[in-house]
Amino acid sequence: MTIVGQEAASADVTAGLPADFCWGVATSAYQIEGAVDADGRTQSIWDTFCRVPGAVFNSENGDVACDHYHRMPADVSMIAGLGVDAYRFSVSWPRVQPGGRGPLNRRGADFYSRLVDELLSAGVQPWITLYHWDLPQELEDSGGWPARDTAYRFAEYASLVHSVLGDRVPTWTTLNEPWCSAMLGYHQGVHAPGRRDFGDAMKAVHHLLLGHGLAAQALRSLGVGELGITLNMGCATPFSSSAADIDAARRADGLGTRIYLDPLVHGRYPADVLEDIGVSLPVAEGDLEIISTPLDVLGVNYYSSLTFRGGDDPASPVVVPQSLPVTAMGWEIVPSGLTDLLVRLHNDYGLPMVITENGAAFDDVAGSDGFVADADRVSYIASHIEAVGKACSLGADVRGYFAWSLMDNFEWAYGYAKRFGIVRVDYETQERVLKQSAHWYRDTIHQHRGL
Repeated sequence: MTIVGQEAASADVTAGLPADFCWGVATSAYQIEGAVDADGRTQSIWDTFCRVPGAVFNSENGDVACDHYHRMPADVSMIAGLGVDAYRFSVSWPRVQPGGRGPLNRRGADFYSRLVDELLSAGVQPWITLYHWDLPQELEDSGGWPARDTAYRFAEYASLVHSVLGDRVPTWTTLNEPWCSAMLGYHQGVHAPGRRDFGDAMKAVHHLLLGHGLAAQALRSLGVGELGITLNMGCATPFSSSAADIDAARRADGLGTRIYLDPLVHGRYPADVLEDIGVSLPVAEGDLEIISTPLDVLGVNYYSSLTFRGGDDPASPVVVPQSLPVTAMGWEIVPSGLTDLLVRLHNDYGLPMVITENGAAFDDVAGSDGFVADADRVSYIASHIEAVGKACSLGADVRGYFAWSLMDNFEWAYGYAKRFGIVRVDYETQERVLKQSAHWYRDTIHQHRGL
């Protein structure tokens, strides 16, 4: 049978990728699991934020989401059917350690144990992310990420998760996108917990990194051999050669990339960024040595790149749209930026990399059978896989690609209005239907393997 999308896969978009390249799909706990009060799970900051009037589109929440908590075995079968090597998922902190303190909640942890067993039985490697933004509400009430103690609580939580899954999971990621946690959550207030304090956001940056380092040390001591962190990044390009525009791009790159990677890899914060932010980071003696615990892999989440010019306030670089096609999020489609980013990261930081998220929301139109002919998403993913291959050809050490997302889900402050999945979810019936992009992705993986 000819499957829609097969023709698109005939072009070799995988040129330049290594033969042992890892293919995967990715999700996060709060976005798909639902079951927010099942088996001892307590509230996270996202449960609370969703109840704030006007915080989330249409006052939606993750109470049910994709009901993955109850449909997990069938979802794993679906994942395996895509032919991927690995599945990247996150663990819900308040499900495993209610309140963010105290002993393991065995009932909650058992869900992830079953998930790992299902994946392994299906021939899919589990790839864990320990924190994808669902801080236990009790820890936020005690100060959240701007409070130093939260970093120590995170390391304790990491050890608890390892006690359950460490014998079967090879790859461990500490944090997903600390920029979003700090800047969107504590500065811009558009993500949970919805605070708007730049000073607190900068404290959160440091304590997120410290929490990463403490967890990394704990996991190393327990024998983890494949350890990483995932950052969201893009290229910051100056609009012109003017000094103001060059400085605007430097500032954007500093707060978006270097403030994280310089301490993680080089054990220091960039001096120009510290001068830019105008507030002191709460760095204690020994913190930077902890933060720079050696990494095995850098997770790169890429969606777009931006062009900047200087404005009236040098501290606020101005984004200049480039009249490029955009996704349903309004994000310009810039696959060349991914090539440039990966080469830059390789040259400046020298870490093996995996694309831990890449994908796009579009205004999907489902047929009567639920099928979505999403040629726009196929084109987006194909162009970015090609961009990864080009980066590899230029010397970047990129070892895998995870499509975001496995399925449509709760898209944070956008509620259910934006669909990133390569699998459509009917939120009324919870029926899953593979989109054209899912068929294409499976065929592309097979092609890369010579099947």
